[in-house]
Amino acid sequence: MIQLETLAPLVAEFGLWIVAAAAIIEGPIVTVLSTALARQGLLPLVPLAAILLLGDLVGDLLHYALGRRGLAQMPRAWRRWLGLGPARALQLTRHFGQHGGKTLMLAKLTHSVGAPVLVAAGMARMPVGQFLGWNALASVPKTAALMALGWYAGDAWRQIETWLGRWTWVVLILLVASLALWWLWRKRWPQT
Repeated sequence: MIQLETLAPLVAEFGLWIVAAAAIIEGPIVTVLSTALARQGLLPLVPLAAILLLGDLVGDLLHYALGRRGLAQMPRAWRRWLGLGPARALQLTRHFGQHGGKTLMLAKLTHSVGAPVLVAAGMARMPVGQFLGWNALASVPKTAALMALGWYAGDAWRQIETWLGRWTWVVLILLVASLALWWLWRKRWPQT
């Protein structure tokens, strides 16, 4: 995990370039930390906002590309083990065709299921322009909220990182529990 003590000297040396690279890899905490540095006058705020938003979109586009191209390179047995066969691909395509925008917005704003949904959007072959449009629409308020958090509470970045992690786990556990209950319900009372 990137820490303020690590980021500050790198920012002094490389400026926004290091923030751009770090934002692609670990967007949320980099957004909080770099905005805290902007508050201290070490980074310009408006260019920082643009870099953070762009870094978030590039990172998400890499997840999308993994789903669109990378999973096809995976051995068939692994895909089958993960439940990523042709039937699932068709299911994903239908889902993203009908609910792609809502799914991306929810995934981006809940923070916990973002990566799998971004990969699934690529697997479903969601049009890239549509993917980027919905993704940008969700990224703007998310980045703004994280920047506000960094600006006003950036000195408490360790606590923020802890709470982001806890929120991610809570949402993920609730999602898994919901899916398990749904699966058990369907198994017990199959549809005719």
